[in-house]
This record gives sequence, C-alpha cells and structure tokens, in this order.
Amino acid sequence: MSTEELYQQRLARYVTALRNEKPDCVPIRPFVAEFTARYAGMTCQDVAHDYRKAFEAAVKCAKDFDWDAIVPNMVYVWTGLTQALGLRYYGIPGIGIPHTTGFNYIEPPEDQAFMRADEYDALIEDPTGFLYNTWLPRVSTEIGGASAYRSRLALVKGAMAMLEYFYAFGPQVQRLRTECGMPSSIAGIFKAPFDILADKLRGYVGLVTDLHEQPEKVLAACEALMPHLCHVGLTTADPNRQVPIGFWMHRGCVPFINPRQFETYYWPTLRPIIEEFWKHGHQTMFYAEGKWAPHLDAFTELPARSILFHVDRDDVFSVRKKLGHKFAISGGVPNLLLNYGTPGEVRAFCRRVIDEAAPDGGYIFDAGAIMQDDTRVENLRAMTETAREHGVYRAVSVAPTATPPCDTPESVADRQRLKGLGDRLKPQVPAGVCLPWQVKASELPAITGDIDMMRRIWEQIDGLGNMFVWQVLLSF
Repeated sequence: MSTEELYQQRLARYVTALRNEKPDCVPIRPFVAEFTARYAGMTCQDVAHDYRKAFEAAVKCAKDFDWDAIVPNMVYVWTGLTQALGLRYYGIPGIGIPHTTGFNYIEPPEDQAFMRADEYDALIEDPTGFLYNTWLPRVSTEIGGASAYRSRLALVKGAMAMLEYFYAFGPQVQRLRTECGMPSSIAGIFKAPFDILADKLRGYVGLVTDLHEQPEKVLAACEALMPHLCHVGLTTADPNRQVPIGFWMHRGCVPFINPRQFETYYWPTLRPIIEEFWKHGHQTMFYAEGKWAPHLDAFTELPARSILFHVDRDDVFSVRKKLGHKFAISGGVPNLLLNYGTPGEVRAFCRRVIDEAAPDGGYIFDAGAIMQDDTRVENLRAMTETAREHGVYRAVSVAPTATPPCDTPESVADRQRLKGLGDRLKPQVPAGVCLPWQVKASELPAITGDIDMMRRIWEQIDGLGNMFVWQVLLSF
C-alpha cells in the first residue's frame, strides 16, 4: 500500500468514527505531547523551545506507531515565541524550572490578576482594544516597559515569530501525509468565554469573587467575548470540514463552579458558538479536561454529530451510555494506567473499552489527558496493539471517501434550523477587526481609484493584527 493510500484509509477510518459510525476498525488518535520528546531521545526543553525538533519528534512517532491521526505538534506552546513576548504566565524549561520539565502555566496571585475587578466595562466595550491596551502590557515583561525600544521590538519579534510558526504547520501537515500516511487529527483553536475569563483575565479566584459581587458584569463580559472567540474558531477550522475544531474545556467542570453557575454563565455563552460552528459545517471536539458528568444532559441539547466528546476523568463507559446515541466518544484510557501500570493491565482495560465503549463504532482510542513524558512507551504500544488486534469490525469496510460529519442527511437538516449567533447583537468593533476601514478612511486625504481594493487590503492586514492578539490569548 502506498503512503497516500494509507493516508486515505486512515482518514476515512477516523472521519467515519467522528460521524459516530462504524469504520473497518477502531481508530487510534493519541494526543502525545512531551511523550514524543521522550520517544525521540529529546528533552522537554528541546520540543518546547525549538518547534522544529518538536515537529521531528511527532514525525518519528507517526512513522513508528500504527496510529490513524496525530497532532502535528501537541507541544503547541512554542516558548521561543513566549520568551520573545516576555509572557509572564509560562514557566519555560531551563529558565527557572529544570530543562527536563515541561512548560507550565503560572496563574498570578489574585491581587496581580491581568484584568482588574473594575475593568469589566472596558473589556465589554471593545475586547480587542482591551487586550492590546491593557492585557498585553500586563502579561509581558517587555511590552509597555520602561524601554520604548524593547517594547516595540517585542511586538515585532512576537508577530514575526507567530507568522513563522503558523506557516510552518502547513509543510508539517503535508510531511505527515507524504512521509507517514497520517492525517492531522484536529484543526483550529477555541475556548469558552467563561474559561477565557478564568484562565487569562481575572484568574479563577478573581472570577469566583466576581460571580458573587458583580455577576451581571461576568455574564456581559462572556457575551462580549462570544463573537470574537467564534471568529477565531471559524477562521482556523479545517476548510475541508473533516476534522474537528479543538476546544479545550477548563473551569466549567466539577468542582470549579456549581450547576447553577454552569447554567447561567458557562453554557448560555458556549452553546450558541458551538451551534454556529456546526451551522458552518464544523464539528467541535469537546476536550473535557477534568470531570463533566453533571453537565452531560446539557450537551445532549446540541445537534447529533456536532461534537466529539473526549473523556478525561469521567468514566468512559458511563459517558458512552449517556452520549453515545448522539456523539462520538474519544479517550478515557486513564493516564495513571499508561504512566504506572503494566502492559498487561493496559491491554485488559483496552479490551474492555473495545467491548463496552466501542462495539458499534463511534469511539476513538486515546488517553484521558494529553500524554507527557511520564507515559511509558511499552504501555502506549500495548494500547496501540490491543486496538489493532481486537478492535476490528470484520463485516464492515472503510467508506471510500471521508465524508465530513456535517454532510450526512440528518446533519444538513439540523444545520438549517440553527440560530447560532444569528440573533445576537453585533459588537461595536466587529470580530476580526482592530481598526475599521471606515475609521481609517475618514482620516485619509480624498480617495480615488479602486476604493474596494484599498479597503480589502486594509482589512486583510488589519485582520492579521487582530489574529495576533487573539492567538496570544488563546494559543500561547
């Protein structure tokens, strides 16, 4: 079989499972991060600080393991970029922490939160402007500092580094296809409005305080963030609509907020965005970090096939019973088992997964959480081999094409009925925009010639500026 034939077989297998249907066998899609470094004989510092090494480590794993899809670089935060920007909230391997430790997030003390309690109105009025004017100088040791030269240089270096990094992903995806016959497992980036407040703006403790002292501001801020976060998700999604948008779920799980707060703040400002994604033909991967069992009923309100639900700390067998009639499931193999168990124990658990969570398709093998350098190679091999040996649906052949989940007859009908963000008020400064063309045009001398061309080019370049600050917020 040629590499391209292998790629098409794996892609069809993976997408068929994403549609909650039965492929020829259970797909394997491990989210391997620092594990790739350990397997390739590198350090955590290597793959965090030099994305080229991270790419090489991912390619080595793709060549050596019989998987069906992989992330081109699961060690997504490139610390070369974060250091250029001087981002305060990352521990960089080899700088203040051991070079053998993976990068980590450092949440500031409550009194040093990157957004203050009295700044909600500024965020609500213009989220992009707030990020540039207030948030970015606070999260950076360079931007807005005493030296104007270093401040401006940090912005230039950070923006150029981001473009270099993002443009490198295209060749990496192509290399995985041509050298390894392996598809990329996700595309795009998204986080819930509530999670953005808790992760990068107010911090968890600050947000919990705000939920009691100024709850209306919290809700208004989540609503203000919705169109901007939706824009990032849509503009970074798979243009072929085959693989899902990556959605990393954080502070809405147990025990961070109670059910009433989930129903009041988290879900009402998340559900319309997921529906908007689906309306445009994009499935969303709910990477449900932590425990989400109390909220599974809410997720069933979404259209069938519109999400892939990834199981972390919940019981994969219970989740399958609850959601399996509408959505595909992935994950649920405990990281502790892969880190500290024996290959025999891994095989036994994976056999149970095949028998109870994957008998009719719609399941994708993976660990519960992203695999770092404590995952044992022999255990991941045991998971892979068990899936291949026992996860075969013998009477079923792979579909000839990887039909996107949104293109089934039921999905098309669902999408036509969705409101998404259609009935929401448009923000004063549109999503994807920093300085609107009409504002810029009013500052220019008399304009002649092809005005539409000038507007188009202005909006294109202005959009890159918008992308920069929102990607810093979401991805780095």
